[in-house]
Amino acid sequence: MKYGELNLGQVEAIVNKLGGMEGVQRFLSDEFVVKMVEQSFTIWKTITLGAYQSLSEYRKALKAYGYRIGDYADQILNKVKVNETEVQIDLVIMTVAELGFKNGAACQQIYDRAIELGLELCPAEVGPALRLAYQDQPYRKGLLIAMKPIADSDGYLEVFGVGHDNDEWWLYSHYDFPDLFWYADHRWVFVAPRK
Repeated sequence: MKYGELNLGQVEAIVNKLGGMEGVQRFLSDEFVVKMVEQSFTIWKTITLGAYQSLSEYRKALKAYGYRIGDYADQILNKVKVNETEVQIDLVIMTVAELGFKNGAACQQIYDRAIELGLELCPAEVGPALRLAYQDQPYRKGLLIAMKPIADSDGYLEVFGVGHDNDEWWLYSHYDFPDLFWYADHRWVFVAPRK
């Protein structure tokens, strides 16, 4: 069988979604077509990229607000490309479970599923821009930025995160490589494309 990874329960679920065997026959004879349902996402926050024209301006602003920058976050911040013009982007928060992985998943699976649903990875500038824009972040409700990882000085791939812990607000980084496992409750920030 070409799709041997399907089990009988999944095949039965597909037949049920098509309306039973009569629906399967109508589908196979092109009497009806199955269309993808367009996903809609609840926009959590809209932020502006390019509001600061350089990394030094970002650092000054982060310092002025009293935000801390982790050592590795500081290293990968050096490699961020800042938008040359101001652009607003819409952000969505998704847990690993909301993406369909109730028992957790590897990073690449998380990214692939989000893209399959119509979301996009964030530009790296979202890290410092979100830290500045998220001044009311609840205690211990950290967020990871779904982005193309950046190598730190040791060559380890990292992504940004924003956190609030012990009365300190952080721009931090976290190891991130394709097979790194994330638990179901980890919260990721993605871009919702504008139509």
